[in-house]
Amino acid sequence: MKIKTYIQILLIGVIAVSCSDHLEPIPTSAITSENYYTTLDELETALMGAYDAIQGDGSYDKDKNHGVQYEFYLTEMRSGNTATKIADPDDFSDSGQFESFDVLATNGLVANYYSSFYQVIFRANVVLENLGNVSDDTTAIEAEAKFIRAYAYFNLVRLFGDIPLIDHVLTPLEKDTQFIRVDKNLVYELIVSDLQTAVLGLDNTYKTRASKAAAQGLLAKVYLTLEEPEYIQAQLLLEEIINNPDYTLVNFNDVFYSELNSEVIFAIGYESINDSQNFSAQWMNGVGNSSGLNYATYDLVDDFNEFGGDRSQYSFRQDPVHLTSVRYQCAKYFPDGDNGGDTPIANFTSSPNPELAGNDWIVLRYADVLLMHVEAIMAGAEQTSATAALASFQEVRNRAGLTDPVTEITVDDLLMERRVELAFENHRLFDLIRLGKAQEVLSAYSELYGFGFTSSDLLLPLPQNEVNISDGLMTQNPNY
Repeated sequence: MKIKTYIQILLIGVIAVSCSDHLEPIPTSAITSENYYTTLDELETALMGAYDAIQGDGSYDKDKNHGVQYEFYLTEMRSGNTATKIADPDDFSDSGQFESFDVLATNGLVANYYSSFYQVIFRANVVLENLGNVSDDTTAIEAEAKFIRAYAYFNLVRLFGDIPLIDHVLTPLEKDTQFIRVDKNLVYELIVSDLQTAVLGLDNTYKTRASKAAAQGLLAKVYLTLEEPEYIQAQLLLEEIINNPDYTLVNFNDVFYSELNSEVIFAIGYESINDSQNFSAQWMNGVGNSSGLNYATYDLVDDFNEFGGDRSQYSFRQDPVHLTSVRYQCAKYFPDGDNGGDTPIANFTSSPNPELAGNDWIVLRYADVLLMHVEAIMAGAEQTSATAALASFQEVRNRAGLTDPVTEITVDDLLMERRVELAFENHRLFDLIRLGKAQEVLSAYSELYGFGFTSSDLLLPLPQNEVNISDGLMTQNPNY
């Protein structure tokens, strides 16, 4: 998705920011939000700016916003799925803090993710605030901007808990609003409202932009995540996707290396060179600013070998150049399909520089929808033998070559299936929390490796720099 070529005037004219005012950018030229956004094309440019903020900057510049590219640190490496510090017990860098549950409030990766996703929210708010300047029908643009805002808030509220709620572009007199945390239920109210608007206003034209199915799937996951889950509403939304013939399972390897396939519902688009990402290069040993990150834990590999079926060969491989110990790399995101050997893993022309990778980042795919469907039918119970749940569960397993009929599904069965199906895709931590197993599973993992997990580690600290500049308005999460 070639975004940057469409947003140069936006970046130059509207959204120059510093680390302390990322919610209130100051215009640096005569072009401002008040006189620029007057046509559908101009609103579309602003919308592309919001997607660009999700993509993030593909460099290693710590002062740039890196969007979703840092998400694996905050999610997968806190779930027992992936690690780096197990290979180096003395690694207390920002990247080494996550799997051992030693995250500091000064962690730069946490601060960057927080800033990046509030920048996404700001850019979505700019679009929404200027809809009235355009005389044409803006229904679809409003729906898309609200989807983006909901997606950003859903990630932030699950990671940080109570957070500032910004639903418009702040004026100078409202600057304190960016530091005042509100009850997470209020955040969820906005997320639900935004996604309901998105469902009504979108079609299924895109996969690397918001779509009706993406909004339905994300809203279903929100309903499953609420303190009082809305299981029936989630089930109905998921069944609309299931009944849509445009979405199907494909060969497991093709999910990741034949982009925009029928299993992908929503992905963050990248292209080599122009709109590249660098996280997949860092997952390969010896490549990138911090290499050898996000290795599969031995625990995950054991589960793959027992429960993964045909998925295992496409999900991880032993690091071919790690000489000091046996380590396992994520095989879902070899940069541009290059697996580091003589032949590519798929029919992709490998980039001469793996740090300029074009792999799309998949946020929502059909297998996730099928497994959420099981969860919605289970409706908080410990098990289910409902026919519809068994059918969705079996469909995912059949693709993996696990064709023995399943007659009952427990919560542990569902979590295991989600683990081996969606490993390295940043779902595991949220799955454990949502299904009430995080304390049990992460405590056992922590004890095995001598880490110090406690229940307070389920939330990240608010960035300390935000707390410091708030003059007492922003409170920190417990035990940070």
